[in-house]
Amino acid sequence: MNIVLILIAATGIAMYLISNIFIYEFLHRRNDKIPNLMYVNFHIFKFVGKYKRITKSETRRAGPLYYIWIISINIALLSLILLFVVNVVVM
Repeated sequence: MNIVLILIAATGIAMYLISNIFIYEFLHRRNDKIPNLMYVNFHIFKFVGKYKRITKSETRRAGPLYYIWIISINIALLSLILLFVVNVVVM
């Protein structure tokens, strides 16, 4: 059970990082004044909102990377919380 939850959390974290990189690349292509990737990671909520605004203005829908980012962060958090509950509270 622990290994499965750890693998799910690792997959969620990997999806989160990959979507961060793709959002950075998307914004970098749109705007030359975007800072480096490390700065974007520290202020990711601001830049994800910017990505959502840009894609929504172009296609009237939020882009797919926005949904991948939301789902991956939720998967990672839920699996880590469940791992904590199983190991600390139950045992």
